[in-house]
Amino acid sequence: MKIGDCMKRNVFSIPAEETVAEAARVFVDHHIGVLPVVNNGQKPIGILRLSDLLALELPDFVNLIADLDFVHDFGAVETTRPAPELLARPVTSLMQPVTTVGEDSGLLRAYSLMIKDDLHDIPVTDSNGVLVGIASRVDVATAVLSYWQEQAGADR
Repeated sequence: MKIGDCMKRNVFSIPAEETVAEAARVFVDHHIGVLPVVNNGQKPIGILRLSDLLALELPDFVNLIADLDFVHDFGAVETTRPAPELLARPVTSLMQPVTTVGEDSGLLRAYSLMIKDDLHDIPVTDSNGVLVGIASRVDVATAVLSYWQEQAGADR
């Protein structure tokens, strides 16, 4: 089985020229956790994770404290928003390097890349490098496990 057999084809992406504010809107509107950044040819050039945007709001002290158990909420910080200048920046200012996998890649290869690069979702490209889908760890794992069930049924 190939990654192209279990990926989601309705993938949301964002052009490199778009703003951080627009990326936030796409995350909210589509309830997603990762957003590939694409060039004009729809080829992934980077990736935005929901955590990249949320990091804009986390207080600096979060990185300095080993144990956050005593912090029950962050109070007024939770209802603030980044400065307009920050929201107007291009998404390229926050994007991370992207790891992609070809649509005819095997499932375990794709899963291995996800583990290696600590990804929950991986963009899938065609043979020309154009974004054609996205696969999650759940997509890959359930495809592998369904094959196990098929095999178990055949062995009976």
